Order: sequence, then structure tokens, then C-alpha cells
Amino acid sequence: MSPTIILITVVAYFVVLFAVSFFSGHQADNAAFFTGNRQSKWYMVAFAMIGASISGVTYVSVPGMVNVSGFGYLQLVMGFIVGQLIIAFILTPLFYRMHLTSIYQYLSDRFGMASYHTGAWFFFISKMLGAAVRLFLVCITLQLLAFGPLDIPFWVNVIFSVGLVWLYTFKGGVKSIIWTDSLKTLCLVVSVVLCIYFIAHDMNFSFMTMMKKVGDSTYSKVFFFDDVNDKEYFFKQFFAGIFTMVAMNGLDQDMMQRNLSCRNYRESQKNMIISILLQFVVVATFLVLGVLLYFFASAHGIKDIGDKLFPVVATGGYLPVIVGILFIIGFVSSAYNAAGSALTALTTSFTVDILGIKGKSEAQVSHIRRQVHLGMALLMVLTIIVFNILNNTSVIDAVYILASYTYGPILGMFAFGMIIRKPVRDKFVPVVALAAPCLCLILDENSERWFNGYHFSYEILIFNALFTFIGMCLLIKKEEHTTQKAIKKL
Repeated sequence: MSPTIILITVVAYFVVLFAVSFFSGHQADNAAFFTGNRQSKWYMVAFAMIGASISGVTYVSVPGMVNVSGFGYLQLVMGFIVGQLIIAFILTPLFYRMHLTSIYQYLSDRFGMASYHTGAWFFFISKMLGAAVRLFLVCITLQLLAFGPLDIPFWVNVIFSVGLVWLYTFKGGVKSIIWTDSLKTLCLVVSVVLCIYFIAHDMNFSFMTMMKKVGDSTYSKVFFFDDVNDKEYFFKQFFAGIFTMVAMNGLDQDMMQRNLSCRNYRESQKNMIISILLQFVVVATFLVLGVLLYFFASAHGIKDIGDKLFPVVATGGYLPVIVGILFIIGFVSSAYNAAGSALTALTTSFTVDILGIKGKSEAQVSHIRRQVHLGMALLMVLTIIVFNILNNTSVIDAVYILASYTYGPILGMFAFGMIIRKPVRDKFVPVVALAAPCLCLILDENSERWFNGYHFSYEILIFNALFTFIGMCLLIKKEEHTTQKAIKKL
């Protein structure tokens, strides 16, 4: 594919995206930006959440990883299903009952302002770095395929990419995100299914032949029970999936902002159950595509593997041009929408949690929100440029590890608040939240020497939360009658 066709495809997608954003965000106020006025249809949110859970990293990495882990990623997704049920039936009713705009307001009501700001800052750091890493992948891919061949500098690419995200989220916030995520889901599903069709057709596979070839291949292994030290070991992946889902979805303002836009918690529960089951099907489809890509690469002498395989096969002229166009649409929709929702969530959390909106008029909040929204976009540009200066694309592989260190304290704080019904010394909570990741880093660095070769994977999140929970237990103070009575209401 020529760079011009790629850029035309990107621009065409954004024309549609801007149209959807404009009409869905028309006359949107602050409540629409933050919570979608709590009027979103549950089935729309369920459909949107399928795409919301899939980033540009997932789009290229999941198909590419089958040569290393087969279908082992489904073990993690099985854990996601259990984690989603915990979110649906424990966290969601609580958040709706408290009428929260930001979920971190729970920490203020339960512990105090120090805990509240600690949770908000941990989310802010994690989401900014995570979103920047994901958009960084998009920028370097577009630089390779389009901007580079046209001699356009990387920093122009970054400003262009973040600028587009800022523009389509500027007005409507969550109200627009639900609709744009629905468009993203449609683009993802159509692009992956049609890519599978064209690759299977090129290799003369019927549907039944294709499924038999995939099922009989060495790539189709799902469960790994052989070696507890293996990163793919089932119980590592499954339990990490549970806690990762609770932390990165249930305690993430970005993801919960969508769920809290439904009219009530029962509709939100329907959305979450349906969306996670459909997500399992979509991820399995990505893995089937991955197997076909490796079959195709072997047949055509393509040496690229991992994250490079899907882009090379789709845009390298091996298949009809429509396959490359479908890849660009799916890739761009997954990546830019993920960045857009992150920008909206960062704006909401920073405005509500860190700056505060209590006592301010609608006009004042709107002014602050717009300034924060622009500031978040500029900070994202700077972060991506720093990643490029470091010239270390391996940071992409660190998304889940990064989440394990930054979401762990949030998970531990929420878990303590719901399980242990006692007040704590709020001013020391930030110390505990900072100490827990440090202890996890020491544990991770020495685990192979201390535990006979055992190597931690994403399950380090569990220990991070556990250390935070234990630290909170050490901060328990004597209860006062009025304090205990207030806690029981939460």
C-alpha cells in the first residue's frame, strides 16, 4: 500500500468519527462529558465495551503472539470473565448507590482526602503512561507505513495523532465515546473477519478446512499446566486475569466511566456480562487470525514474526488492497479510540478528583474542564516524544506490568475499604501506596534466586494489592462511634 492511500484511509475514518462525535455530543454539558447524563442504553454500552477493551497493542500483538503462547491468552481472558462478574455484582451497585462522578470519590468518603488524592494520582500516572504507550505504537507504525516515506518528522506525526483525538473528544466526552466506541467495535469485527476470509481464500481453505487446520496446529494449545515457572502457567494467567480485570476495569475511571453512564446498576450489569462474553469470542477470533497469518507467512517465505507480522501481511502487497485498508481501519479505530477514552477519563479524574469542582458553577467547571483537556493532550504529546527519544519499543510489552505496579495500590485500598470496616490514619496512606510497589519490585528482582527459579508475571499485581492491604491494616485506628456509623453507610 502506498503512504498516500494509508493517509487517505486515516482521514476518511476520522471524517466519519468527527461526524459521529459531533451529532452525539451536540449540546453536551458537563454531566454529559463526565457521565453521559446516565442515559446510555445498556446494549449500546455492551457493544461499545467490546471495542473499548481492545487497543492498538492488542490488535497487532494478539495475532502475533500465537507462535510463542498459542491460544494461551484465553487463560487470561477466562480470568477476565470472573473479574467482570466481581465488578458487576460488587463494585457497580456500590458506585451507583453513592452517585459517583469519579469512582475515586469512594476513597474520600471511606478514608479521607489523602487516600482520595493518592488513588487519583496513581490512576493519573498509570493511565497517562499506558495511553501514551498505546498511542506510541500507532505513531511508530504510521511513521513506518506513511509519514516516514513522505519525509514527515515523527513529532508532526505525534501532534497530528493526538490533535485528532483531542478534537473528537473535545465536546461530548463520555456521551461521544459510547458512540465512537461502537463504531470502533464495528470496524474491528468487520476488519478481522474479512482479513480471515481473504487469507483463507488465498490459501484455498474452506471454513471447515480452516478450522480443522487451526485446531490441529501446534499453535492452538490453550491450557498450560506443565511448569509453574512458565509465564503461561494456567493459574498464573487465570488469577492474574481476575485481578487485572478488577483493577484495570472496575477501578479504572476510563472503563467505569462508560459503565456508569447507564441508567441504573442493573442495566450496567447486563452490559458488563454480555460484553465480556462477546469479548471472549472476539479475542478467540484474533487468535484464529494469528494462526492463519503464520500459515500464510510460512507459505510465502515471510520472516517477520510477532507484532510486525499482521502489518506486513496486510499492507505488503501479498493480498488485495482491501485487506490493507481493512487493517488500517481496524488498527486506527482501536488505537485512536483507546487514546480518546483515556483522554476523557484523565480529564474527568484530574478535574473532579485533583482540582475539585465542589462549589463551582457550570460555567466555571466547563472552563476548567476545557483547560485540563488541552493540558492532558499536550502532556500526552510530550510523553510519546520522550518514548521515541528513549528509542525503546520494548516499553509496549510493559503495559500490563506497568498496570501491575500502578493499579495494585488502588486495588488494595478499595479491597480494604470493602472488607475491613474500620477507619485508618488517612495521612499515612500515601506512604503505604508508595511502599507496596517498591516491595514488589524487590520481590520481582529476586524471585528466581529466592524461590527456586520462580519468575513473576502479571500476578505481581496480586502481591502489590496484598502489600497495600497489609499496610492499611497497620494504619487502623481506634473507632469513634460517629466514624463507624458513617463507614457502615458505604
